[in-house]
Amino acid sequence: MKKKFNGILIVIVFILLAMGMLGVEPSQRDVVAMTILGEARGEGEAGMYGVACVIAQRVINRNKTAKQVCLQKGKRIWQFSCWDERDPNRKKLPTLLKTHQHAAYAKMLATNINNLQRSYVGNADHYCHVNTHNYWTRTSTPIKVIGNHKFFKLRK
Repeated sequence: MKKKFNGILIVIVFILLAMGMLGVEPSQRDVVAMTILGEARGEGEAGMYGVACVIAQRVINRNKTAKQVCLQKGKRIWQFSCWDERDPNRKKLPTLLKTHQHAAYAKMLATNINNLQRSYVGNADHYCHVNTHNYWTRTSTPIKVIGNHKFFKLRK
């Protein structure tokens, strides 16, 4: 019996070590919360809620999970720049999730992503910094501005 127990214990230890070495895939809640923090932590709760609403709207528009929406890469760039390998925010995301003053709020938004009032940002499906003037902002009018972000509804 003792040998069997030791054998099981060794297997469990190896599994735990393998999980640590291979890394555990972050949960949907964590990916969404990290996205909110990476994109809007300096915008306060109102700005974070706005970004969360855009994620929620894209879930509906694209028929994807919130995690898939956050990690979606476009033709050339990430949909959310905080996930771009060249963005200095990317390396900070796991730490922000544990230490940032708004981490609990971001986690709460992520947990309730399907229950947010998307009308808060006019059902916007895009946003960018107020000083950004790229191809898709040139022909669109912002429907709301919160802090340093302007929100757009590009999909009719």
